[in-house]
Amino acid sequence: MRFSFQPWRRMDGWLLVSIGILIFFGLAAIYSVALSQEGGDFLTVKKQAVALGIGLVCFFFLSSTSYLFFRSQAFFLYLLGIVLLIGVLWFGTTIRGTTGWFDLGWFSFQPVEYMKVALTAALAAYYQQQAKRFLGGKEIFKSILLVLPPVVLALLQPDLGSALLLCGLWFVLSLFAGMRRRHILYLLVIGVVIGVSAWFFFLADYQQARILTFLDPSLDPLGQGYNVTQAMIGIGAGGWFGSGLGFGSQSQLKFIPESQTDFIFAVIAEELGFVGACVLLGAFALLFYRLFVIAHRCRDAFGQYLLLAIGSVLFLQFVVNVGMNIGLLPVTGLGLPFVSYGGSSLVFYLGMMGLVQSVAIRSRV
Repeated sequence: MRFSFQPWRRMDGWLLVSIGILIFFGLAAIYSVALSQEGGDFLTVKKQAVALGIGLVCFFFLSSTSYLFFRSQAFFLYLLGIVLLIGVLWFGTTIRGTTGWFDLGWFSFQPVEYMKVALTAALAAYYQQQAKRFLGGKEIFKSILLVLPPVVLALLQPDLGSALLLCGLWFVLSLFAGMRRRHILYLLVIGVVIGVSAWFFFLADYQQARILTFLDPSLDPLGQGYNVTQAMIGIGAGGWFGSGLGFGSQSQLKFIPESQTDFIFAVIAEELGFVGACVLLGAFALLFYRLFVIAHRCRDAFGQYLLLAIGSVLFLQFVVNVGMNIGLLPVTGLGLPFVSYGGSSLVFYLGMMGLVQSVAIRSRV
């Protein structure tokens, strides 16, 4: 492992700016929601601040480490993720019907967040070894065997949102690696078969209700449909400049459920308005643009696939979260990267950004 302790002047500054804006919005929204909670101890804000501190340590450590180190250790990191996902099924804590957390006392650890990082490294290492214009059926089958275990283990928690996110990561990388059209058609057919089977044999009742309510919110206006309806009301009530932090009626009066996690975008749109939401979306746009620029600059196949994988995870989770806030996608339980409350998510996404900066630092001439 090679370290460089003075790389910070070569970091991508605009990427730092985008991350800083997103984290600021997240902390502000979490603080605003905490104002309406009983006790007034702001425990969620304190936990998120601790996670931010840990995440920044990971960020600077990984920025100072050559990203190529993770190419040689990708399989070990992947196996560790599988072990953690198996362990959480036996020893994990169940929250809102999902057994997906290790309770460490004051801090909880969600292994599926680590698996997002480990799988990005494993798939990047696998695809950079192929070096083919088109992938054959054998290569695709091997990549499926790589992504299938974490997806199945995530479904067993059950965590449908994370399982679909891992599948999406694999699909995007496979497309860029050279998947043929006929293979895409085969996968679509298989996906339909799996989807129908999952509906009857694997999806929990509340997961089926989320999908049905997404198609027709009037089926359960005071149950599953209530969440999206209240979030959309909050977004619409924000106007141009919002009601101000701590003054949103939907969030402060607790009409919006899961307001610091799943529906934090609705809180921001209500309290900071259209302008605040545009600044938030602009920060994400800047983040994705800088990822593209750094990937284009990188001349190493592993680095390019790594950045593509990280960008795919971020983009898919961003689209799903915002989509479910505005009623375009079903509620899946995926938070908004860097913004939603969640220590594990913040730590590992900052770790991903550390890897991105490692590529940026070592790609500059």
